[in-house]
Formats: sequence, structure tokens, C-alpha cells
Amino acid sequence: MDDHSRQELDLLRERIRRFNAARRWQIFHSPKNLSMALSVEAAELMEHFQWLTEEQSRQLPEPKRARVREELADVFIYLVNLADQLDIDLLGAARDKIGLNEKKYPVAKASGNALKYSELDEQ
Repeated sequence: MDDHSRQELDLLRERIRRFNAARRWQIFHSPKNLSMALSVEAAELMEHFQWLTEEQSRQLPEPKRARVREELADVFIYLVNLADQLDIDLLGAARDKIGLNEKKYPVAKASGNALKYSELDEQ
């Protein structure tokens, strides 16, 4: 990630901290509670896609797309909150995880299939 992206994430994290502090919500923001809230928001996101076909899920009408956008924002805000509480650098963690995934899912074995990395050698 570039410095601009890191700065944007830092600014967002600070804004979220101020938002929470103004409402005195930090007392509720334990990692346990935030991880549960993150899961709830992810479920609310999934609800918008429930029962849609693959094609329908790719072609959302604008009102539904706007609601999905809001749910994605909720998920992201809780994720930033959780990472902040645990002092985890989200961008660094994502970069490291992609590196691990590149090793676990080499292109030659993983391209075009949805197998778990532990099943790639069983083909």
C-alpha cells in the first residue's frame, strides 16, 4: 500500500475514535464485542444476496447496491475498530496474508478451481 492509502486509513481510524469517544462507546468495544458486531454486520451484508442468482448478485439495482454499500461500510468500520483495539496494522496484515496465500495457492495449482490449499496436491 502506498503512503496515501495508509494516511487515509489513519485518518479514518482517528475519525472513528472521535465518533466513539463522543458517545462514550469505548466501554463496549472489547475485542470480543467488536468481533461479534463484525459478524452481525457481515450477516446483514449477506442478507442482501440471499436467494439471488449469481448473475443477479452481480447486477444489483441501485437501491439495493446503496444498501450493500452501507453494510460494507459497517463491516469495514467494525474491522477498523477491532484492529485498533488489538493494535493491528490492517494494511500490513493484509499485505502479509496475501503473501502467505500466494505460497499456499500457487497459480499453477490453484488457477480455475476453488479447492482449499490443503487439497491442491490431492488432484
